[in-house]
Amino acid sequence: MIRRFDQPPLPGQTYRRRPGVYAILERDGQILLTFQTSPEPEYQLPGGGIDKGEAPIPALHREVREETGWTIGRPRRLGVYRRFVYMPDYDLWAEKICAIYLARPILRLGPPEEPGHSAHRVPQHEAVALLDNPGDRMFLMRYLAGR
Repeated sequence: MIRRFDQPPLPGQTYRRRPGVYAILERDGQILLTFQTSPEPEYQLPGGGIDKGEAPIPALHREVREETGWTIGRPRRLGVYRRFVYMPDYDLWAEKICAIYLARPILRLGPPEEPGHSAHRVPQHEAVALLDNPGDRMFLMRYLAGR
């Protein structure tokens, strides 16, 4: 059973399963987050959906680069959770299956490629409070507590 965060599924609403990969990126006591301006302004763990035919690790590398401008190394899967959400950019009700990885930011290639995203390195203790998603927060708190 995969732990659920946020709202339960709405009765009678059909959801499409949407697997995704997200990363806790720690370096020099700071966590690399992405800030997305729309559809709702929010801080997130960098990552996103796995494209059809794409494997999780290449998707993680692609998504982190697109959302932060950074390359990453040594990704290691920490766990998974799910959320039932409406994704207005896709006009889609989705059951998001969110696999969380730990990885190291290696090299900043430039600004994020993804429109409406910006990368932010923040102190560990501030990163937890900035994350809007309770699943992301739980995984980051668990990681920081285990260090």
